[in-house]
Amino acid sequence: MNKILVANRGEIALRIMRSAREMGIKTVAVYSEADRTMPFVLFADEAVCIGPAPSNQSYLLGEKIIAVAKEKNADAIHPGYGFLSENAKFAEQVTAAGITFIGPSASSIEVMGSKLAAKQAAQKFGVPMVPGTETPLRSLEEAKEVVKKTGFPILIKASAGGGGKGMRIVNEPSELEEQIRMAKSEALSAFGDDAVFIEKYVGSPKHIEIQILGDKHGNCVYLFERECSIQRRHQKLIEEAPSSCLTPAIRAAMGQCAVDVAKACNYYGAGTVEFLVDEALNFYFLEMNTRLQVEHPVTELITGLDLVKEQIKIARGEKLSFSQDDLKINGHAIELRICAEDPMNNFLPDTGKLETYIRPQGYGVRVDDGYEQGMDIPIFYDPMIAKLIAWGSNRDEARHRLIRAIEEYIVKGIKTTLPFGHWALQQPAFIEGNFDTNFISKFFTPQALQENNLKEEQVAAILAAYVWQQQNVPLQSTSEDQKTVSNWKKRNMLR
Repeated sequence: MNKILVANRGEIALRIMRSAREMGIKTVAVYSEADRTMPFVLFADEAVCIGPAPSNQSYLLGEKIIAVAKEKNADAIHPGYGFLSENAKFAEQVTAAGITFIGPSASSIEVMGSKLAAKQAAQKFGVPMVPGTETPLRSLEEAKEVVKKTGFPILIKASAGGGGKGMRIVNEPSELEEQIRMAKSEALSAFGDDAVFIEKYVGSPKHIEIQILGDKHGNCVYLFERECSIQRRHQKLIEEAPSSCLTPAIRAAMGQCAVDVAKACNYYGAGTVEFLVDEALNFYFLEMNTRLQVEHPVTELITGLDLVKEQIKIARGEKLSFSQDDLKINGHAIELRICAEDPMNNFLPDTGKLETYIRPQGYGVRVDDGYEQGMDIPIFYDPMIAKLIAWGSNRDEARHRLIRAIEEYIVKGIKTTLPFGHWALQQPAFIEGNFDTNFISKFFTPQALQENNLKEEQVAAILAAYVWQQQNVPLQSTSEDQKTVSNWKKRNMLR
């Protein structure tokens, strides 16, 4: 494998290219007109513009991307995450074109891309499931019969897609018909498939996922878990590894279930099996993501593995160079997604120019980003502009290091989630690890962020006043000293 086309943009495209370069592999960037000067475009060995800014005119044009790969003699295509990464048809087209798809087989993507098909595959291995339907709902009458067994509240979910679309919580019988109709309509609009199913609603769950790696020779391992419970609109904001609540026994059981889910669809490559975990630490299969996850750096930091390099090796047909017994957890890592969103305004996306953009530095701090100072944040793509990750020998050290890094991260010109992260990491529930997917709705308000900012301003003012006072207190001196005051002393007294 001498050349890889990266079918993505921003930070993940740049992150993939860096690993490829370390392996001596050349890269090709494809980019939209809006991304012409982005760092990933400049970093690649070759770059080709594939269309206007909207993703359906550029990054989602699978056939055009394959044509560029052929033109540039690329041996493989890495899809990153988002866009075409979980598109079974694209994976199939890449393979049919004689190009290696750096990811799982099209059949694995198809099976796990349907939540219902994924549940049916996982059930064969006895993986725990949330009570609910195993096939798409056919009628309101069927839904009523299911609810008699599960009770309320229930969750209506789209079989295809994710990101919270086509998902509705139903608390009582009178809401059932309307919420099913709305879920089906939203699912059809978002995914072209209106199939929905019912699950018992787990009210205060943790969202914990297991990273797996499988090769084409039947070997599969799990790389421990990531805690992903702090979310807004069913999308993650803070992730950490390992989870603060799992015991070694539960970790091993969840890991084995994740491996079983992968084996259920003959999976190879990097993938993530997601679980809901209740207050009693019972866990239930949620879904499988057949791609690299946004939050993969926390796993890399606690295992010492480069997941992109492992993906490339697997795609080349190599066997995993390690077994489950070789894997150990080293320390703790926490990631904050830095999104161009306003936490004071319901996390709505923000656009503008990065007037000032200064990254934090120091031991144990990692920044995966895709922008530079002076660049505009476009409205066409996901609002995430960077990921800030801190590693520590234990959770508390990682937490304090991430707080320090947030304080050093200077972004002006747009609103970001940095202030939210600074606030969240200092909340008692986070410090104690006693939180679930309702963390934001339970604890966060714009007023809480204002109070946090006000406290910081007060501390800064008090510190400044103290420093000023100390610098202006005359030093005790002899009568001889009073006659001759040095220039150094005068300067410090005047500061």
